[in-house]
Amino acid sequence: MPYIPDTERSRIDSVVVKAMQQRMEPNGELNYFLYKLCVETVNPSYSNYKNFIGEITEAAEEIRRRLLAPYEDHKKDVSGDIKKSFGGGYL
Repeated sequence: MPYIPDTERSRIDSVVVKAMQQRMEPNGELNYFLYKLCVETVNPSYSNYKNFIGEITEAAEEIRRRLLAPYEDHKKDVSGDIKKSFGGGYL
């Protein structure tokens, strides 16, 4: 996770607030935003594009680790674990 200093967060948070005010949705709009950000800010080179993609990938992994996994664990507790229909083992 990009644990940046508190002093840096307010600058980034203001962009998040602006995106929320514009009701940016993860239905293609977020994809467009990230693509446009890349096109407008990344100095074209393999390494720079790779680093930009790496940032997006790591953000996705952090979402998976900190948000999705606990949600799935909660749903498993609520609905019960999925068991194989034969052999009695877990998937």
